[in-house]
Amino acid sequence: RRQRVLFWGVLLAAWEAAWGQLRYSVLEEMPKGSFVGDLAKDLGLQLPQRTASGVRIIDRGRTQYFTLHGKTGHLVTAEKIDREKLCRSLQHCVLRCELIVEGEMKVYEIQVEITDINDNAPTFKDSDLEQRISETTAPGSRFPLPRAHDPDSEQNSLKSYELSGDEHFSLAVQEDPGGDQRPELVLAKALDREEAAFHELVLRASDGGDPARTGTARIRVTVLDANDNAPVFSQAEYTVRVPEDVPVGFTLVTVTATDTDEGVNGHVKYSFHRISDRESELFHLDSESGKITVKGALDFEETSSHELEVQARDDGYLSDTAKVAITVTDVNDNAPELTVSSAVREISEDAPTGTVVALLHVHDRDSGANGEVRCSLDGSLPFLLENSQGSYYRVVTARELDREQQSDYNVTVRAVDGGRPALQSSTVLALRVLDVNDNAPVFEQERYSARLSENNAAGALVLSVRATDADWGQNARVRYRLGEGRVRGAPLSSYVEFFIVDSESGEVRTTGSLDFEENSKYSFSLEARDGGGLVSHCKVQIDVTDENDNAPEI
Repeated sequence: RRQRVLFWGVLLAAWEAAWGQLRYSVLEEMPKGSFVGDLAKDLGLQLPQRTASGVRIIDRGRTQYFTLHGKTGHLVTAEKIDREKLCRSLQHCVLRCELIVEGEMKVYEIQVEITDINDNAPTFKDSDLEQRISETTAPGSRFPLPRAHDPDSEQNSLKSYELSGDEHFSLAVQEDPGGDQRPELVLAKALDREEAAFHELVLRASDGGDPARTGTARIRVTVLDANDNAPVFSQAEYTVRVPEDVPVGFTLVTVTATDTDEGVNGHVKYSFHRISDRESELFHLDSESGKITVKGALDFEETSSHELEVQARDDGYLSDTAKVAITVTDVNDNAPELTVSSAVREISEDAPTGTVVALLHVHDRDSGANGEVRCSLDGSLPFLLENSQGSYYRVVTARELDREQQSDYNVTVRAVDGGRPALQSSTVLALRVLDVNDNAPVFEQERYSARLSENNAAGALVLSVRATDADWGQNARVRYRLGEGRVRGAPLSSYVEFFIVDSESGEVRTTGSLDFEENSKYSFSLEARDGGGLVSHCKVQIDVTDENDNAPEI
């Protein structure tokens, strides 16, 4: 049977992979690491070519039930799954997770149905029951019996009851409109306390599994003297609507039953006749007053309705039952959950408009307007927020960035729900803009000039030039050198022995002594080049002044 389930699950997944959604099924209680589906095959992923962080499984619940096998690309169980603990009374138990392919910024939704196995036998809340019946009770009278509980579903759930032990009693099973079976003890033959004061019976509950599992409860019937009036509830069903944020101790409803008998036979006590373990943690029934109060915190997101069955019994052990239907209404008590599924930390300033920088997921556990979420970006930044798929959003660039204007961004994404008052949450994306060499060096002056007396010492400082570059890092590092120029019609390269420029500081110095009578003016250009290869030029003119260093010649 397990092989058939896995085969159809894989076949269904292959058909739906093209629609961005995969469906699989797996039996509950399978050991950790059990195969669920072949994601690599169904999605056509080449996992060996991807890094370990490039493809991952995200489970939005509090517990991660599935994981991705890095070598095979199989979706496997991350731990043993108990369907009854996870889904309780749900007919179909479906877990959802998502596959994030970061390099492609793609999300695939995965649904895994947890298939029930018959791992639970029917059980009664009390294995030893006591039923007291008056000896004057007419044959055909019926007495409600506790119901068995089987957390399994469908075919493996509770199917039948059997009674054994005594000819005075038989079993009748009524079926509620919802399909639940309600066992009743039927008095088949008149009782005689003097003949038998006690009757021992066994009630057996069976499920529909193969093989079937059973649970039993022993019933001890005590025959009493006459008490000919049973309590009667004022209503067959009580209905209550209550918001989920009511405090502990809040009174939901008071049930009342009357008994026309007198004395102890007319004294009525109340108890829960049918209640689950979880509901017994939430509600309290006062046995004397019939007041039902809140015992634990209600949660609409966990369970929105509760159906209880209360019993009124007099001291003669005659009883009546009534239903209590409690509807829990939603309160805006959950802020939106905003998570970053994938994001980049750095982006080049020449990235094209529309470049994706982050993928986010938003979820609100409330319902209706309280669960409707609007997302936005704070401030006036060069980014846009786009709805990507379902509850996923993308942050993209709205225009080209300029690192020279702003080199870092803190992008705040805010999620606000539709409740009153509204609840919100936010997350900040830190983004650094990487430099591109798009700025050439700029000299502080287009022309530089200086005057220098002849007969100067070698290495004398003539002047300093300075150029700045708006880029960053290596792109902003400026180096200087002599450009092209001419002196008296000759190229400057023939006069380079007179001047030298420091490539780092831009200082222009002489290499030797100048002679006014030989040359009184020098004009040439200087070049500034940044680390990315962009250049700019400036003009330099040096005038040599005369000194009286020559005697007259006759």
